[in-house]
Amino acid sequence: MNKVDRTFYNVSSKYIPLLNDIPIEIVQFTARQMLEIQDKLPYETSANLVLTLADHIAFAIERAGRGIYVQMPSVYEMEMNFPLEVKIGRRFIAAAKRELKLNLPKGEVQGIAMHLINARNAPAMNGSAGEIEDQYEEILEYTTQMIEWELGVTVRRDTFNYARFATHLQYLLKRIFEKKHIDSDNLQMYHSIREEYPDVAACVDKISACYQRDWLAELTEEEKLYLIMHVNRVCSKDSA
Repeated sequence: MNKVDRTFYNVSSKYIPLLNDIPIEIVQFTARQMLEIQDKLPYETSANLVLTLADHIAFAIERAGRGIYVQMPSVYEMEMNFPLEVKIGRRFIAAAKRELKLNLPKGEVQGIAMHLINARNAPAMNGSAGEIEDQYEEILEYTTQMIEWELGVTVRRDTFNYARFATHLQYLLKRIFEKKHIDSDNLQMYHSIREEYPDVAACVDKISACYQRDWLAELTEEEKLYLIMHVNRVCSKDSA
């Protein structure tokens, strides 16, 4: 037991494989930060939060390495509703720079804050997307079957990669049905990502066409960019 550095309890088994994917220093860093701020939160968070947040930070580093930056909600608007979570997000960014020598994009303040918020309350589609909420599982399965058919893979639905893909799709559907599309400076990456993953890009084009036909949901090139990245991760790590 003297070799055990940290113990995690009640973590869902589907998140355990993340320990093979995330650099251990990122997991340790996230665990230290959460240990220090946990008693400052006025609510309990999911037992999976350390791993999912570490994964978010690792993916943010990967995106930054590619020159891809996600447009987050306004930090000032978020700070009005979630001041504590934004404060913690800023603390994470400062600590990452100090301890890991990582210059994470400033927008990750909001990204980390959103992870804390979602660990308390799972995201739900509502408002003008209310009619889609009841169809969400159907749309997710329909999309997954298209990926399997078009790319010739078997997508395992019991993995964290799939859970991450499903969450992304939920946010995507919420945005497009509320007409709140991503607007950032990443569009120049779209064509290079398409060239890098032509089969996945073609699959996403067909998914987009089906969304337009069946649900009048139009995906912008920016949304396609992120969907290509998520579909590629699911296929590259979950295919048989």
